[in-house]
Amino acid sequence: MRIVIAGGDGFCGWPTALYLSKKGHEVTIIDNLIRRKWDDELRSNSLTPIASLKDRIALWKELTGREIRLYVGDLNHYDFLRTALEQTRPEAFVHFAEQRSAPYSMIDREHAVFTQVNNVVGTLNVIYGIKEVVPDCHLIKLGTMGEYGTPNIDIEEGYIRIVHNGREDVLPYPKQPGSMYHLSKVHDSHNLMFACKIWGLRATDLNQGVVYGLHTDETMMDPALVNRLDYDGVFGTALNRFLTQAAIGHDLTVYGEGGQTRGFLNIRDTIRCIEIAAEHPADSGEFRVFNQFTEEFSVMDLAYKVRRVAQREGLNVRIAHLNNPRVEKEKHYYCAKNTKLKELGLEPHLLTDEVLRDILLTACQHKDRILPQNVLPQVTWK
Repeated sequence: MRIVIAGGDGFCGWPTALYLSKKGHEVTIIDNLIRRKWDDELRSNSLTPIASLKDRIALWKELTGREIRLYVGDLNHYDFLRTALEQTRPEAFVHFAEQRSAPYSMIDREHAVFTQVNNVVGTLNVIYGIKEVVPDCHLIKLGTMGEYGTPNIDIEEGYIRIVHNGREDVLPYPKQPGSMYHLSKVHDSHNLMFACKIWGLRATDLNQGVVYGLHTDETMMDPALVNRLDYDGVFGTALNRFLTQAAIGHDLTVYGEGGQTRGFLNIRDTIRCIEIAAEHPADSGEFRVFNQFTEEFSVMDLAYKVRRVAQREGLNVRIAHLNNPRVEKEKHYYCAKNTKLKELGLEPHLLTDEVLRDILLTACQHKDRILPQNVLPQVTWK
């Protein structure tokens, strides 16, 4: 299959590109390399040292004989995107190419505007590019479980059956996003649903939970293929921050009470979900939604897990509570459905102590790269 991966230099995109290439697909990466520039802007870095994208791709070809094509450019530049589509004629377009950090989107007005313009306009360009160049192409769009928020009812997969005043309908599940970034993803979902309805496009919205893990079989083939690992308070997840803090002897900093609960999945499951979606495309005119996560944990659950694993490695780890820089419920009901991907063949990798130990030992190995000032929050919602 001819597959384009937009955002193929990122944490999810890079291992996905390698995995699908190894499976025999013709993979093309589109990326503007801005994720690396954000490290410079934020005076941050990946915990793991990562080679340039061109060097990574060249090494992959040397190791496997498989070629990954590369287009360096921005989805917000429509002429560039259209040319890439005309030259690659993808059967599936995997869209990871968005600003994906809630804290980044909440830094100030400029970052909020950039996030929404970059994400919404980029996705609109993809929609129009597919319509005009490859109308049968299946758009596999990375959404987020954060679109739903934390409602006091079960979270369904995209749609909910409503009975109101004696009448019944199936409607898009209500959205309660928690940041300017999550709002941009809601706008994406509405635009995609509309495009499928009026133009007969086919799209799968993967509402992904928080991704953890570092290595896949492909990224372990050579140190220069290693995936990036973000640990700072802007792009790093709570789990990555805890593991990094443990490596340098810092308290595990829980925001507020720590009852915030979210869906999680292993990076190995992320790439498998993309493969499943590509192998089972949506029908013409169909906008379908899969909730892409395998387990649910609270922030305190994660802190306890990291402390246990770190103590077994001889590290003295304590848990500390910080005033929550975000505006969010810290105690809430959370029960989300995630059956569709499993029905299509997903066999989850669960969050085990072995997985945590693997990341912790990587953090210890590269702890000279850790910038201690970056493991604390620097952005507030208020």
